[in-house]
Amino acid sequence: MLAAAGVLVFVQGAAVKAGQAVLVLGEMARHPVEYHADAVASMLYLDYSREDEDWLPNIHGGRENLEAIDFLREFNEVTHGQHPGVLIAAEESTAWPQVTRPTWLGGLGFSMKWNMGWMHDTLQYFDKDPVYRHYHHDQLTFGLLYAFTENFVLPFSHDEVVHGKGSMLNKMPGDEWQRFANLRLLYTYMFTYPGTKLLFMGNEIGQGIEWNHNQALDWYVLDYPLHHGVQTLVRDLNRLYRDTPSLHRISFEPQGFEWIDCHDSDQSTLSYLRWDGGEFTIVVLNFTPVPRHNYRIGVPEGGHYREIHNSDSVFYGGSNVGNEYPIIAEDVSWMGRPHSLCLNLPPLSGIVLQRER
Repeated sequence: MLAAAGVLVFVQGAAVKAGQAVLVLGEMARHPVEYHADAVASMLYLDYSREDEDWLPNIHGGRENLEAIDFLREFNEVTHGQHPGVLIAAEESTAWPQVTRPTWLGGLGFSMKWNMGWMHDTLQYFDKDPVYRHYHHDQLTFGLLYAFTENFVLPFSHDEVVHGKGSMLNKMPGDEWQRFANLRLLYTYMFTYPGTKLLFMGNEIGQGIEWNHNQALDWYVLDYPLHHGVQTLVRDLNRLYRDTPSLHRISFEPQGFEWIDCHDSDQSTLSYLRWDGGEFTIVVLNFTPVPRHNYRIGVPEGGHYREIHNSDSVFYGGSNVGNEYPIIAEDVSWMGRPHSLCLNLPPLSGIVLQRER
């Protein structure tokens, strides 16, 4: 399916054949904005979703679709060559290597790849009642083992809110307040985690029902404070992401991320640094409904710190637990760092801190 300029182009894996390259590339040249290749795995493998008797091996006896691989490489080479800066994202759900590496290095040449593993692990974790989350802490930390092997997109796409999967809001456990708090925490986690962000329409208002292509979004929910709070949070997260270089400038390389503490499974908390050269941003996440007072974390530098985002803010519908300015770093060595902060962690919330320069 080809779309007009300004929207995504979906190249459906099962439908595209190498012989269609000229047509597709010609259309893309007229609409050079951003493109999404859907179901790439079904192009790469001859046996994808097929029974043993339903496919034939390639000329080398393997299961790789050599013609489709050539098509995808040409597709990306020509598009990037004619329109430098165009973004082409692959929804590729297997472990095919170098999806986002240049073709001259043996890669497929895509700009980005959907991080399906991160998405599945994260949603499975958030689906659990917080009392059980400490048993599944690895679902949050495992993704950093491969986070920089590709240029990843963090996708909460249309696929996650259709066909009986429920809306993002209704995936969250707990009573009404906890479901909204979990959703605000989830979005704060996504916006501060390495990788580009994808949030499907309706997710930004906390729509209560799953997406239906036959009807408009439930915009009326914005009359309710908790839904309006989610929309305000997403707006502020977009602004924070845009205006804070350490959250976006080094998203695809390990130099842009560093754990402060990934081991506190007992209290279901995570803390990490996002780096942009010598500048850093601190993220602390509390995945339980229990406020954590006097929670100490190690930091790289002394001085005064400011809380620049708090998903528990009253402006978003939260309980307004937080940290007043200034937060003064103490000369107390902690977690292998020379200084530390003593923080109040709001329930089911994420906070973002920066050092005052």
